[in-house]
Amino acid sequence: MLYITWKTRIFAYLFMCMENIRNFCIIAHIDHGKSTLADRLLQATGAISDRELKEQTLDDMDLERERGITIKSHAIQMNYKHTDGSEYVLNLIDTPGHVDFSYEVSRSIAACEGALLIVDATQGIQAQTISNLYLALDHDLEIIPVLNKMDLPSAMPEEVSDQIVDLIGCDYEDILKASGKTGEGVDTVLDAIVNRIPSPKGDPKAPLRAMIFDSVFNPFRGIIAYYRVFSGEIKQGDKVKFMNTGRQYDADEIGVLRLNQEKRKSVKTGDVGYIISGIKVAKEVKVGDTITHVDRQTPDAIKGFEDVKPMVFAGIYPVETDEYEELRESLEKLQLNDASLTFEPESSAALGFGFRCGFLGMLHMEIVQERLEREFDMTVITTVPNVSYNARTKKGEDLKVTNPSEFPDPTLLDYVEEPYISAQIITKADFVGTVMTLCIEKRGVLQNQTYLTSDRVELSFHIPLAEIVFDFYDRLKTVSKGYASFDYHPIGYKQSALVKLDILLNGDQVDALSALIHRDNAFTLGKKICAKLRELIPRQQFEIAIQAAIGNKIIARETVRALRKDVTAKCYGGDISRKRKLLEKQKKGKKRMRQVGNVEVPQSAFMAVLQLD
Repeated sequence: MLYITWKTRIFAYLFMCMENIRNFCIIAHIDHGKSTLADRLLQATGAISDRELKEQTLDDMDLERERGITIKSHAIQMNYKHTDGSEYVLNLIDTPGHVDFSYEVSRSIAACEGALLIVDATQGIQAQTISNLYLALDHDLEIIPVLNKMDLPSAMPEEVSDQIVDLIGCDYEDILKASGKTGEGVDTVLDAIVNRIPSPKGDPKAPLRAMIFDSVFNPFRGIIAYYRVFSGEIKQGDKVKFMNTGRQYDADEIGVLRLNQEKRKSVKTGDVGYIISGIKVAKEVKVGDTITHVDRQTPDAIKGFEDVKPMVFAGIYPVETDEYEELRESLEKLQLNDASLTFEPESSAALGFGFRCGFLGMLHMEIVQERLEREFDMTVITTVPNVSYNARTKKGEDLKVTNPSEFPDPTLLDYVEEPYISAQIITKADFVGTVMTLCIEKRGVLQNQTYLTSDRVELSFHIPLAEIVFDFYDRLKTVSKGYASFDYHPIGYKQSALVKLDILLNGDQVDALSALIHRDNAFTLGKKICAKLRELIPRQQFEIAIQAAIGNKIIARETVRALRKDVTAKCYGGDISRKRKLLEKQKKGKKRMRQVGNVEVPQSAFMAVLQLD
């Protein structure tokens, strides 16, 4: 082991020409074995020792380990000795598989020349496999198909190979067979990476052009930016400029991304590395920005990736109102590591000051909330999530509505448009009926139905985005017994009959529980929210009326009965008028208390509204 480490270290410091560098990422559907296969590649190349190895080595977040999913893309460099004796540097970027983290995949793809397309030999092509493949093909990446989990008795190599050939038009010989669990076929995969993926292109003597594809916050070192060098060379101590912000910095420390960051004197064209330059403010680093030299600036910036478009919006508020600034700093630091998170300040009558945050989906929202609590020790309340709408007033003004409180008065509205998505669902033929019923219930319109094999069907639907925000994915898995896979992309806005549903407590509106919803679903949702709040709001000394309303019209009501003190307990018999006098006095006191009493809505009530189904 000492010999391997010594040899690797010596090799790492040698000059590597661009022909011997390979940049590649791993793309796949959820649970198809990306992270496990990445572990085997790291082992086979000696990038990590057996002592350092643990399951899902690159998934360094506690959340990733607990849930068994990849949330962040992770870059790591390996050294590999080819069978012909040549030495190669392999830069691997492991990517997430869940649709909510597809932005992470697009950032990884932008820094690579090739991709390993991992397909589970027991499950075959799934929706996210196709989506990630198209992302890679749009960037002209070389695709290496790999059949994973070949060690399982339920593997169907011939059937799944047919699906891969139909999908990407490759030859059967191009498909590699491997097992991330046993290590079978890993050497073949490494050889294919070297032989099939092209080396980076770029002029080492041209001005420096490096693209930032990720960044992290370190409390001791400041902000660390990860980049890929497309031309030129960056050296320690160079004066560099971030072209998007126009700010200049000294490259205090540069290096490459091995299991731990490893310092270097220079990072050359085609390589992936990191830079530490004492940046303390999160806004100064933008993912997709171009790094260049101050004295020899590149004339054209690298075309970074598009700005992310959030799909789901929700308010995040601190439980303690004096923690507002602390929450802002936490969100800024989190945004560094998660460029798909957007936020802006907002206020609520019920919750005080907070932020309106944009997410790519409900899982993304859940992960952000959990990371705020774990990494920054912030206890937060999240409001009912909703999507963004376009409202057109009778005066011809166009309004963007991301918050129910921004929804204009219905008398001033001409029409409202809501975002629609094109959804691809791949399921077993047995469950086509139940999946169709679910989609039609969610106001979906069937566009296409294709039999991929005799037993697997691809269904295409146009569905309002608002309908899939809450519970669609969970219910899809339930009705298909876990077999269905789901992917979607936005297709624009369409007119819809939307109304604002308000929740009132004793006549006072709780704006944090307001929601924009289709008119047909308003009564059902209003009834559910009222029933749930009645269970969760603690009883007071006065009666609490919980009402759901559209404008001035009450559509549902529940009542939390008052706690009643037995004021006649001290009366032992005697005149009934004495008891009646005490009861009348109590009644007046309750009436007065109801006018001045505040109804506290516990955080569990806000959370329960998100999980009504």
